[in-house]
Amino acid sequence: MTTGDDWRADRIGAALRGENPNVLRRLNRSFAVMGDPQFLPGYCVLLADDPQITRLSDLARQARLLYLADLDRLAEAVEIACRGLDPAFRRVNIEILGNRDAFLHAHVWPRYDWEPPELVGRPVWHYPQECWSDAGSALGPQHDRLRAALVDALDALTTSADTPA
Repeated sequence: MTTGDDWRADRIGAALRGENPNVLRRLNRSFAVMGDPQFLPGYCVLLADDPQITRLSDLARQARLLYLADLDRLAEAVEIACRGLDPAFRRVNIEILGNRDAFLHAHVWPRYDWEPPELVGRPVWHYPQECWSDAGSALGPQHDRLRAALVDALDALTTSADTPA
């Protein structure tokens, strides 16, 4: 078992070992996890289930389609959960970047009407650095209700076709 934040050095390996506390659910080709910063409540990340996969094109076509189906399911779950908890929910933004972390992952960002006017129409990366490291918005027990809503939405979206082979 990992101690402290050791799991952060190998997020996918920790998820595979059941040691990543941010994991919401294992999906077909990925793990749905809550993001570390929650300044936009409901921020999630879809981690590929193989740390050797560094980009979407590394996956064979069928595996790629399963990963993208997982992304669709996570994005819809974020929308359902966030809309249910905050009437100011606007939309979901999805990004696959990979510029800093060299493993396949996708960001699922809920966006809200209460965001500052100068940021609401811009990519989340324009938020000030303090938002990303603010202890007050770091994922923690205060997000248990949101976590439960996300898990419920993911589970409700499960069909027999989504069950891993």
